[in-house]
Amino acid sequence: MSETTPPLGRRERKKAATRQALADAALRLFLEHGYDQVGIKDIAEAADVSTTTLFKHFSGKEALVFDEDDDQEAALVAAVRERPDGQSVPAALREHILRTRIDVIADPAFAPFRQLVMGTPALRDYGHRIWMRHETALAQAIAEDTGAPQGDPACAALAHFALEALAVARGQDDPRKALDAAFDLLAHGWHALPGCTRSDP
Repeated sequence: MSETTPPLGRRERKKAATRQALADAALRLFLEHGYDQVGIKDIAEAADVSTTTLFKHFSGKEALVFDEDDDQEAALVAAVRERPDGQSVPAALREHILRTRIDVIADPAFAPFRQLVMGTPALRDYGHRIWMRHETALAQAIAEDTGAPQGDPACAALAHFALEALAVARGQDDPRKALDAAFDLLAHGWHALPGCTRSDP
């Protein structure tokens, strides 16, 4: 018998609705007027709440744009722990990031949001910081799954560079190809890449 998540109580539903209303209002205003032209008070008024209420749900303007941080970490950990038999950890992470990040970014419907983030240094830097915050949890999941000791440097390196591969891919003309190249390097090493087999002098 599968476990079911108990329904949210009235208080939790109200909190979730307020949080969503704030995030929706912020994104709409940012897209309409530009990130730097919109203030916290503007967002609170658009969602019909006080600024005090806004800060109970979000730490600041940047956080209003990136509202799925916990879900992303859980999904990354699940990509490692629930991967099919025979699939390597790098392959599982490559597939997950392609499906949930690169393919979403490539969707034309996502273009306004992508332009907002990439065109706003504060949002671009904040997005990268919160993405890299998943590094510790991901390294721990890799270590547990592979039987390595906690704090194993190889697991930590794989987690770090797997996450950083997204930033590398986003800056390329063909993000999918760039991500594949990054994960080929992680999975097989430098000498497995085409044109990189020459021995160092």
